[in-house]
Amino acid sequence: MEQRVVTLFHRSIEATMNAGELLAPLIAEASEMIVHTLLAENKLLICGNGLSGALAQSFSAQLMGGFERERPGLPALALNGDAITTGTVARNHGRAESYARQVRALGHPGDLLVIISTDGRDSNLVQAIRAAHDRDMGVLALTGGEGEGDCTALLDVHDIELHVPSEVPSEVHQVHMLTLFCLCDLIDSSLFGGYED
Repeated sequence: MEQRVVTLFHRSIEATMNAGELLAPLIAEASEMIVHTLLAENKLLICGNGLSGALAQSFSAQLMGGFERERPGLPALALNGDAITTGTVARNHGRAESYARQVRALGHPGDLLVIISTDGRDSNLVQAIRAAHDRDMGVLALTGGEGEGDCTALLDVHDIELHVPSEVPSEVHQVHMLTLFCLCDLIDSSLFGGYED
């Protein structure tokens, strides 16, 4: 049993290191995209399903409530955070519309949609991307898996995808969580100063 734990830790470290080297330039670019959005007095709409939804809520909370320093809140909303709204929209308009309808109601040109998915194939995230593009919003997609997901196919040249090339959902979630922490750090440093390498 103990050896299995060590093996799992080693696999996690390896997956994180591989993704870090691959994604570092894109994470930096994504942080600039978010900073540009915020400096233009726009907001982030964030969503995901299951554990990715928990990461969406965590990212929104860190932007709104502060990451590792005291600072003003940043305008970010986790669309999956309101179970009543999401459930009502899904019941009345179908699950595929659960986020798209919120994007159409709350999103404005210049806002940024952030989607988080282990495989990029969720129909409600696909529809959210379509709605964001219809509203002239940018898209930042955190995805995973070995192939191109449905979300990836919808992204345009102005969007950014942070893709974790792993079929293991737990590894994708780990890298997504660390990626979101990196984004919070870079955003705070860009907006409020101070890097400590």
